Amino acid sequence: MNPGETAPFLDGLNEPQKQAVLQTEGPVMIVAGAGSGKTRVLTYRIAYMIHKGVDPFNILALTFTNKAAREMRIRIEKAVGTEARNIWMGTFHSVFAKILRIEADKLGYPSNFTIYDTDDSKSLIKTIVKEMKLDEKVYKPAYVLNRISAAKNSLITYKMYESNDDLTAHDAVSSRPFIHKIYSTYAKRCFMAGAMDFDDLLIKTYELFTKFPDALNKYQHKFRYIMVDEYQDTNHCQYMIIKKLAAVNENICVVGDDAQSIYSFRGATIRNILNFEKDYPDLKVFKLEQNYRSTQTIVDAAGGIIAKNKDQIEKKVWTQNDLGEKIRIIRAVTDNEEATLIAQSIFEEKMKNQLHNKDFAILYRTNAQSRSLEESLRKHNIPYRIYGGLSFYHRKEIKDLIAYLRLTVNHKDEEALKRIINYPARGIGKTSLERVQLLAADQGISWWEILTAAELFDDLRSASGKLKDFVVMIKSFATMLQKSDAYELAMHIAKSTGILKTLHEDKTVEGMNRYENVVELLNGIKEFVEDDTSELEKTLPTYLQDIALLTDADKDDDNNDKVSLMTIHSAKGLEFAHVYMPGMEENLFPSQMSLGNRQDLEEERRLFYVGMTRAEKKLTLAFAHSRFRFGQLLPCEPSRFISELNEEFVAMDPKSSNQTSLRGRRIDSGTPERIKSGGSTSRFGRSNSPTKPAPLPPVIKDFTPEDTSSIKQSDVVEHQRFGKGIVQLVDGEGLNRKATIDFESFGTKQLVLRFAKLRFIQ
Repeated sequence: MNPGETAPFLDGLNEPQKQAVLQTEGPVMIVAGAGSGKTRVLTYRIAYMIHKGVDPFNILALTFTNKAAREMRIRIEKAVGTEARNIWMGTFHSVFAKILRIEADKLGYPSNFTIYDTDDSKSLIKTIVKEMKLDEKVYKPAYVLNRISAAKNSLITYKMYESNDDLTAHDAVSSRPFIHKIYSTYAKRCFMAGAMDFDDLLIKTYELFTKFPDALNKYQHKFRYIMVDEYQDTNHCQYMIIKKLAAVNENICVVGDDAQSIYSFRGATIRNILNFEKDYPDLKVFKLEQNYRSTQTIVDAAGGIIAKNKDQIEKKVWTQNDLGEKIRIIRAVTDNEEATLIAQSIFEEKMKNQLHNKDFAILYRTNAQSRSLEESLRKHNIPYRIYGGLSFYHRKEIKDLIAYLRLTVNHKDEEALKRIINYPARGIGKTSLERVQLLAADQGISWWEILTAAELFDDLRSASGKLKDFVVMIKSFATMLQKSDAYELAMHIAKSTGILKTLHEDKTVEGMNRYENVVELLNGIKEFVEDDTSELEKTLPTYLQDIALLTDADKDDDNNDKVSLMTIHSAKGLEFAHVYMPGMEENLFPSQMSLGNRQDLEEERRLFYVGMTRAEKKLTLAFAHSRFRFGQLLPCEPSRFISELNEEFVAMDPKSSNQTSLRGRRIDSGTPERIKSGGSTSRFGRSNSPTKPAPLPPVIKDFTPEDTSSIKQSDVVEHQRFGKGIVQLVDGEGLNRKATIDFESFGTKQLVLRFAKLRFIQ
């Protein structure tokens, strides 16, 4: 195929898709609505550039997952041949890790630096907190790591953090004034260990391009064409790097959907896509608005929901698909009943329509919701798979062997060393390890450097022989790095360390599972080595980088026929014939944490939109009138998002509970009630009489709750959802303190005060 020929793979594109593919020069933004064939456009756009004569080595394509990159590369290769293997394609983290390995010496890192996962980072933070003699209950590793991560994603180094009055004041108010010192120590310890965490892969790339103009110039001219997928989910650091890389050629194409921006908790900012035109005034915008995935009912209902958001790029998603069934609503008394009704529905749909388990997905707002759902699926003998649970690579036995592999590649990897220095047991006791830790801190050097000179320290003389044996073993593994591929070396390490033998001798069910898992890991390394379609080197360092950057979305599809259970965040980019969304209740979805401002609430609405648009043929929403949360059975109200659905698109499931625990009145599920909410109609509220529905007051905007510690009988209060009410009774103590309130529009309710969010009316 030469540039003068017509590209046959363009024939199947609709007109907006084709225009987006053909516009290869200059700044381009492709606004891709849900189910609009975005991946196809991305694939063919790159294939068309190569078809036109663009060197694949000059194309940088950044995707949301490595799995997406692999699938796209295969499709591009089918269109234009093996030249597709030369494209720089992958996630931000994987591509930037590749650049950092090439340029590591400029930043003072070894090229074989370790990539710390979240567990490694938390372990190091826990060690630092202990060394600083701080309260481990106050400085919880997860909280501290989130603060550090947020700072890095905003390009705030530990030195900048220390001098930032707003950040240090925030920490002081939260009774954690030493966060900046932990951040500083953490950064220095990672550097000493020759390690970067996930956020470092971004901030260190930015540092490289900022401090070393020659490196920036090199990659600006190398990457003449840049494409960024899921641009709405980029953070400030990613935005700044891309802006720098694209500054010379400005052949940058970003693809995304502002309506699916749902990762602000990771530092993503929707402003990157909303304000993209400000950076590139001559920007060309293409809108992919035809949905090929879902029924007309689902598309129109979802469109009505997202239209309520203010911050968005104007577009109208439509479809030529069948009208399809109405969105079903399951109403349950408890969360357990909700789970039972969902399991029954899946079973009946399977039998009635000859469907497979893999045609169904249950998408929830939080992982905690999976418990009752799992129990009900098991009772109905419906096999399922949970996404986002314990990853294969996070199992203890897997992390143990990988720690040996990491230490072989990078002797200064402190977290790997601590994990396996006495596993399998080799007589290096806890006391000796504590002495190593103290000496390393006192001398300002790594654990490895202490171990290699153990005989020089009086405190370690008794253990120096065993420590020396350990060092000699690891060094012997390292001598094989150049002459052995990843599988040969990993198998040698698994045998020589005694890991395989130790696990094989454990004949318990758990022990046999652990042994099989390690064998499976070794099989995976063999597959990595034998994969002829991959452009990656078959070395151990390359393998370790590959698995360090895996996410849950990168796992190979499970071929078994199972129902998928996952959070809506995890479902991004996926699609299923039948989707169930339980927990559609206020304070759960939308989350209680999102009710403080419009921006957070709009992100929750976008999350609901993402969940809805995962469904191809049928969507079912469910809510319960009471749910166990925080160890207590709490009353619940239907989510405002249900009220926002246009009633022409919805129908109550006939098997729903026909009771409501909140008003003590039976409801006929065959003729659901109708209520009005902010101009839109819904079928799921409770009326004051069978014939005349009570109006539902609109949700109060800009509502600021107040301290209710002084609340007492006869106080007049206001609730964001229930409106005005009079306090009838206050009882209970501490966290269990409750108020019974008679609301004008909703009658009497008992609210747990720590969750109630009330304000006083004078």
